[in-house]
Amino acid sequence: MIVVIGSINLDMITTVGRLPAPGETVRGTGFSTAPGGKGANQALAAARAGAKVRMIGSVGKDSFAADALVCLKDAGIDLSGIRETHATTGTALILVDERGENIIAIAPGANDSVLPGDISQAVLKKGDVVLLQHEIRLETVEAALDAAGKVGAITVLNTAPFIADAARLLPRADYIVANDTEFDLYCEALALSGADRPQRMKAYAARTGRTVVVTLGAEGVLAATPEKFVTVPALRIVPVDTVGAGDTFCGYFAAALAAGETLDRALARAAAAGSLACLKPGAQPAIPHGKDVDAALAGMVG
Repeated sequence: MIVVIGSINLDMITTVGRLPAPGETVRGTGFSTAPGGKGANQALAAARAGAKVRMIGSVGKDSFAADALVCLKDAGIDLSGIRETHATTGTALILVDERGENIIAIAPGANDSVLPGDISQAVLKKGDVVLLQHEIRLETVEAALDAAGKVGAITVLNTAPFIADAARLLPRADYIVANDTEFDLYCEALALSGADRPQRMKAYAARTGRTVVVTLGAEGVLAATPEKFVTVPALRIVPVDTVGAGDTFCGYFAAALAAGETLDRALARAAAAGSLACLKPGAQPAIPHGKDVDAALAGMVG
């Protein structure tokens, strides 16, 4: 079982020719809404990868809630751990340019109502994979790490978005997944030294005894464990929209770990899934299904 404890949003997406500079207004070329939130995105990705998934989170008692949950319901994810609050459902305001790059502003709303006491709804047990992010309260993330450690569950912490105060939590997760920018920022907070990023990753793994994964977009993925260093290429694609690619990676990575895959295989499948997620607009609508990811991987080998 994969237990995702995290955010649930409704994304509001505007496409633009180019991203605006501070203080500038640009004309949009399209608008759409789609279910999102890092927690929900990752839960859906894990389910589409073939895993059994339970989601713990919160939505508002408003018209956005049903739309925010529709893909999770359709995927058969266990939503019994999602509760309603009087806060508004979380929203993300997203601008996407013609190259697929984006800027995002988030209004957390009900996501701030996911509290340490809600972890009991997760019903964690030994062998579960617990997937976490930083779009809910850090004290809730910490409580989840504590609860997982007590029962012997595997923890995967996605370090997005960057929060300096979260640095103390990173060494407590079995796996951390960061993009290159986030990892570089946490290196400063953790006082990690090294001539380059791979050296700093190795330093982190040696200090903590844990595994660090750093995603590099089109350049692929790096990972360091106390025993080895792994490099995995990304698929060669022309991106349409990069929103949700990192979440897709995390969900597929967690699903591969839950299935007992090797680290190399887990990274390869997750990297391919993240690349494919860039080929369609939106976060959840773009998350690929497992058969499509496996076909893409077979094409790389062929």
